[in-house]
Amino acid sequence: MQITTRLATFEDVPRLNELIALSVRGLSTGYYTPNQIESAIKYVFGVDTQLIIDCTYYVAQIDGTSVGCGGWSKRNTLYGGDQHKEIEDPLLDPQQDAARIRAFFVHPAYARRGVGRHIISVCETAAQSNGFSNFELGATLPGVPLYSAMGYETIERIDAHLPDGELLGIVRMRKVI
Repeated sequence: MQITTRLATFEDVPRLNELIALSVRGLSTGYYTPNQIESAIKYVFGVDTQLIIDCTYYVAQIDGTSVGCGGWSKRNTLYGGDQHKEIEDPLLDPQQDAARIRAFFVHPAYARRGVGRHIISVCETAAQSNGFSNFELGATLPGVPLYSAMGYETIERIDAHLPDGELLGIVRMRKVI
């Protein structure tokens, strides 16, 4: 099974939003309540098109099938799709700031097969080639074990307050190269 990656395009957005919803519904059970999952899909999780514009968002494929997505950012936002922010993010300074590892989702049928690890490696390499030596992310609870295994350390727990009153537990994590 060979995993390949390519840059995401705007044509990918509808398919990626479907993959994101499948990922969240399939992999978040046991970590979040059904109401938290649906609220997160509605208000937080989705494609951040700024990542596509910046050419920092990737689609992972196996035999031509899209099985995951994720990216990195040279901008300030830690997590969330287009529906979670209102303005374009300011640029980060690679000499002082950590690149953001962002919007990672894997199709449940391909979970725990190295897809997430592959995309993270691609993103870390690309961010390093752009001058970043530190990385931060806002991990969902099911993502924490993967990020921990890849050298990320917990900084803090964030309870994101969603518009419908739900709370979504996010773990802010950091990796220094």
